[in-house]
Amino acid sequence: MPSRPRPRAPQDGPVVDLARRLGALLGELGLSEIEASVGRIRVRLQRGGVQTAAAAPAPTQAIASVEHPVTSVPAGADSASMVTIEAPMVGTFYRASSPTAEPYVSEGDLVKEGQILCIIEAMKLMNEIESKAAGRIVKIFVENAHPVEFGQSLFLIDPTR
Repeated sequence: MPSRPRPRAPQDGPVVDLARRLGALLGELGLSEIEASVGRIRVRLQRGGVQTAAAAPAPTQAIASVEHPVTSVPAGADSASMVTIEAPMVGTFYRASSPTAEPYVSEGDLVKEGQILCIIEAMKLMNEIESKAAGRIVKIFVENAHPVEFGQSLFLIDPTR
């Protein structure tokens, strides 16, 4: 029996773009939840949770709760001069390019501006997150393979003077 061709999923590009725009609005307006539909694409973002986008009509989906522990700045670090790298999107945080690869950076490493620090997987797309300052990694706030939300602190960098 010949196999049937699979129905095509909507392109990831518009979905990721919509999720990014909604994430920006979520933080900008101080909302706890936002939802939007464009054509057959529906995206819902909620602070403290992660939900995937689905093609409409979609069944009700559960939202996983994500807790972020309070972290402190290491002793001797001047928090006013530190640079915080934040998650530009909702997704899953990975410290390396693959499970068997070495992490891009570790605490104490010197980094250059534009150097890749981690990957955030969002909607099956791997997004490289780059350093916005040169300096030393003081703190990594997120554990490998844990979910992150838009605007969540990922790294603390003591900039090179």
